[in-house]
Amino acid sequence: MKRILSISMTLIATIVVISCTQKKTNTIIITKKNKQISAVPKTRKMGDYTQTRTVEWVGNKYIIETQLMADPSLPLAHDGEVCYYDNRIALKIVRADSSVFFEKTFTKSFFKEYVDNMYFNDGALLGIVFVQAKGNHLIFAASVGSPDKSSDEYIPLILKIDNLGNVTVTKDNLLDTKDKNLEDEDADGE
Repeated sequence: MKRILSISMTLIATIVVISCTQKKTNTIIITKKNKQISAVPKTRKMGDYTQTRTVEWVGNKYIIETQLMADPSLPLAHDGEVCYYDNRIALKIVRADSSVFFEKTFTKSFFKEYVDNMYFNDGALLGIVFVQAKGNHLIFAASVGSPDKSSDEYIPLILKIDNLGNVTVTKDNLLDTKDKNLEDEDADGE
C-alpha cells in the first residue's frame, strides 16, 4: 500500500508540475490604436508663371507678357477641402519701340459679372492666355473656376483688347471640339 501511495503521490506531483509549467501561450496582442491627427492642410498656391510672346498685329510687332502670381491679400479660393491663394494676373503689351501700349492687372473681381456666384465666391482666376491677333483686336482666353488643377470646372471667357486699348469681355460659348469649318461659316454669316 505504501508503494501505491508513493506512486500516486509521484504521479500527482508530476501532473501538478506539468500543468503549472505549460501555460497556454496567447498569440493575441491587444494594443490601443494611436489617434491619427489629421494635418490641417495649409493654403496652397496654384503655381506662378510668366509667359512672353511676340506677335504681329496691325502691321507692327508687339510683345505680350502675361504674369500670373498667387496673391495672399485676395480672398481665398476653395475646392471643398483645400484653400488656395487666388491669383492676380498682370498683362502688359509693349510696342516694338519699347513703349507700353497696354498694362493692366486683373483679379477675379474684374470678371464678376460674367461668372455665377459659386465660381466668384469659391473659385479663382485661373489664367489669361493669348489666342490670336484678329483685325484690330488681340484676343485672349481667360477663365475663372475651381482652383484644383485636376478639375475641369471653370467658366471660359474671351477677353479682347482693341487697337485703342479698350477691353471687352464675353462668355466663351463655343466648344473647343467644334469643327473649324463650322466656326469659319458662322463668322461669315453663312
